[in-house]
Amino acid sequence: MDMIQVSEETAPREIAERLAAGAEAPVVVRRRRYLLDDRPVEVATSYIPADIARGTAIEQPDTGPGGIYARIEDLGHKLGHFQEEVSVRMPTPDEVRLLRLLPAVPVIHLVRTAVSTTGRAVEVCDTVMAGDAYVLTYDLPAR
Repeated sequence: MDMIQVSEETAPREIAERLAAGAEAPVVVRRRRYLLDDRPVEVATSYIPADIARGTAIEQPDTGPGGIYARIEDLGHKLGHFQEEVSVRMPTPDEVRLLRLLPAVPVIHLVRTAVSTTGRAVEVCDTVMAGDAYVLTYDLPAR
């Protein structure tokens, strides 16, 4: 990882909807850019409700062992499941710049919602990956 920014902001509408929060819902936002052999390959932005993250290690660049999911569970929000939405599209100009993409390289857009065992969405991670750098592999139960 070569970049991390942490701030408190108002959740964008689509994130507030996924978090089942109000339109003016404050969230702690963690923006990261990941490198592979010094090449940017992924940008990820996590949105955690401020009532969970405010004043905790989640607001620090280094959240400690296990990352933000461990900290969310430390705060009493046991993770129950994740919901992922995956799409492929052409990048925005900002994504081309951040990921240093060559022309005609699409991006993989993954939006993952972490849901607690009580049914509360406790984090949304919006990730954009260079399409020429990843293979997504899933192992799904038959039943």
